[in-house]
Amino acid sequence: MNRIISIVLATALLIVGAAFLPSCSDSDAPADLKVGVIHIGDPGAGAGYSYAHDQGIIEMQKNLGLKDSQIIRKNNIADDDAAATKTAIEECIEAGCKIIFGTSWGYMETMAALAEQYPDIIFSHATGYMSNDTNFNNYFGRIYQARYLAGIAAGLKTKTNKIGYVAAMGIDNSEVTSGLNAFAKGIAAVNPDAVVYVKVTNTWFSVDLESQAAEALLDLGCDVIGQHCDTTAPQLAAEKRGVWGCGYNSDMTPEAPKAHLTAPIWNWGVYYTAAVKAVVDGTWESFGNYFGGLKEGFVDISPLSENCEPGTQEIIDQVKQLIIDGEFEVFDGKQIKVDGTNVTIVDEDLTDNQGNVIVAAGGPCLDDATITGGINWYYKNVIEG
Repeated sequence: MNRIISIVLATALLIVGAAFLPSCSDSDAPADLKVGVIHIGDPGAGAGYSYAHDQGIIEMQKNLGLKDSQIIRKNNIADDDAAATKTAIEECIEAGCKIIFGTSWGYMETMAALAEQYPDIIFSHATGYMSNDTNFNNYFGRIYQARYLAGIAAGLKTKTNKIGYVAAMGIDNSEVTSGLNAFAKGIAAVNPDAVVYVKVTNTWFSVDLESQAAEALLDLGCDVIGQHCDTTAPQLAAEKRGVWGCGYNSDMTPEAPKAHLTAPIWNWGVYYTAAVKAVVDGTWESFGNYFGGLKEGFVDISPLSENCEPGTQEIIDQVKQLIIDGEFEVFDGKQIKVDGTNVTIVDEDLTDNQGNVIVAAGGPCLDDATITGGINWYYKNVIEG
């Protein structure tokens, strides 16, 4: 489920460009509204990508007072199966859904086509780049900010100075690569001697392949395992070996209590509440595409576990606030330096692992379009496994 955001999406935090949709009528009051959700996995798994999305849907229900009967879920819909995707969406439409959320990249083109076919239904797609000016938008966030914070926890924890990373996609995928680079830069901020080994699975969701990649990284001597993939398998592998890890999408401490440090996580409820409220209020025409971050509370890290090194919380709290305040940006020509638990910002080249300077010391942050669609290089401390 490639979560790349296009140049079109990345040009603003909240893009307003939709033309006029019919306003919700009296019959579309909350008691009558139905919301469709298409999941690539099973939210009942209790952790991971689909679970995180569904927690956001549940939060939206509570915020807006919707009943369970008003949410139509379609689970385990493979995003590379256009026919299954079309069937699931049309079943939501037949059930009376006014807005349908597709949570995986591969749903994009099917949703775009159906948006033309059903102009009175709103289609909202996570991660992609396609949208129109009426009833089809996309949404994602600055998860790389949270990955930088997780990198700090990993860099402080490692004893071998070897950190592994299970990546769903390779260097050509900017979403994955920007996240890996942010994680690696966070590590370098607190541990410039550490290196990050990456193994690519070429799939978003595979317990077997994620386990195999994690095991290979552990065999290299990595004692912290990060991930950009959808299952808990890398964290379980770390726990089995007696080392540590940083999960993704949801707090994976319950699954790997002796290993897990923290995880970059989403608060999808921020978006789902705003989107459904716009439908209820009849204000969707001014809603547009969405790209939120730490400042909006859309992304964060899960609570640090007791496995983290002393002082980690104090350091991360300071860096998080610097990002929220706009004083530090992950992909600019600056870096965090730590002395004990004191945090400062210094000018430093943003450099790839081939020695190329991406941003000169003191230079401005890469723009959103580049971050989400043009990072096809690895940070200086990353080694391809």
